[in-house]
Amino acid sequence: MRKIISYFFLLSLLIISCAPVVLTESTQSQNETQIAEPTATQSEALASPETFVAVTEMPLPTEASAPLIDAPNIFNIEMIDTRNGWGITDNEIVRTDDGGVTWYNVTPSDLKEVGYSALPFFLDEQNAWIQFADNNNYPLSGFLYRTKDGGITWEKISTPFSSGDMRFLDENNGWILADLGVGAGSMAVSIFQTNDGGETWARVYTNDQNLDGASDTLPLGGLKVLLVPIDMQTAWVGGVVYSNGTVYMFRTDDGGKTWNSITNIELPQEAQESQVGVEKIKLISAKQAVLVLRMTSTNQETLMYITNDAGSTWQAFSESIPEAGLIEIPSAMEIVFYSSDQFYITQDGGATFNIVNSNIPFGDSLIDMSFVNAQVGWAIVTGSANQRTLYKTEDGAQTWFPIIP
Repeated sequence: MRKIISYFFLLSLLIISCAPVVLTESTQSQNETQIAEPTATQSEALASPETFVAVTEMPLPTEASAPLIDAPNIFNIEMIDTRNGWGITDNEIVRTDDGGVTWYNVTPSDLKEVGYSALPFFLDEQNAWIQFADNNNYPLSGFLYRTKDGGITWEKISTPFSSGDMRFLDENNGWILADLGVGAGSMAVSIFQTNDGGETWARVYTNDQNLDGASDTLPLGGLKVLLVPIDMQTAWVGGVVYSNGTVYMFRTDDGGKTWNSITNIELPQEAQESQVGVEKIKLISAKQAVLVLRMTSTNQETLMYITNDAGSTWQAFSESIPEAGLIEIPSAMEIVFYSSDQFYITQDGGATFNIVNSNIPFGDSLIDMSFVNAQVGWAIVTGSANQRTLYKTEDGAQTWFPIIP
């Protein structure tokens, strides 16, 4: 699950409350940055006006593999499958290969603090990227740690951006929607691409008029909180604008150079009098994606849509959920919501939702969750003194058992 701190900061501007509806019932040393001209290969692949090349350093592999860590105090979890996953604590990056029972400390050796300033993207059990802002030069520079071997070794890369929503399609090709600053309901951004795993980044778009090549196909007005690529040519950007009945969502088909507003999403009548935020876009395949919208100013509802043709058309799910909280989408057919101590689970693409009252009432203390399918999931619950407990379910959220501590 993508959990990006800047995302939550921006969405905190929205007024959100939770009110579930019952449908059916059942018992997470700085290197010098150089600017170089794109090579022919980079120019063809990225078509960029500006390419940033960063010198990287690769720590030597240690003789032993990653050390075990006892009961890590995880606040951000991202499971890749039923066995492999990643976690973030206040001071460590950790990884599991047995479903969360055992964790390994895979923190880069020069990284002394992790916490909420870390913005991760976990592609699989081997490939991960963790970004940090350079607070001395925000928002124009930062650092990126990248591993190809499950955290045994890391590269540290200087970047021409500080923070943003970063997504990788594979171990080489990725995008980032970089935040350049928010004010009075507006947001300047730059969009970068990489085709070498993050070692170099090419800026393909900006709407900041202070930067060369700026354009307004992504307007300054509105908050842009997520970027979801289909490939290196096509991607969506979503967020929220303070205008009722508007889905603030854009698409590019030319590698990010120009963006067009999405106008083919039909909203229900009640949404015409509400602000509508793009909560999540989950890419299932090159053709299939699930879109989650949140109404924020009248009826507090979560609306869901699916596309089976890469966004040419969007079909609304037959049911809506009043203001869901945490959301996981393991597949197009499987969606898990958590709201007000209940789990809402569909296994038929939203035709019906099963409401599950778990054996443990988590209340408002559930801070993160990760589901790999509708049956198997993990949940992090905060207790006293900021101590967190990691729970697991294997029966669709009906029964939870603690595995840490």
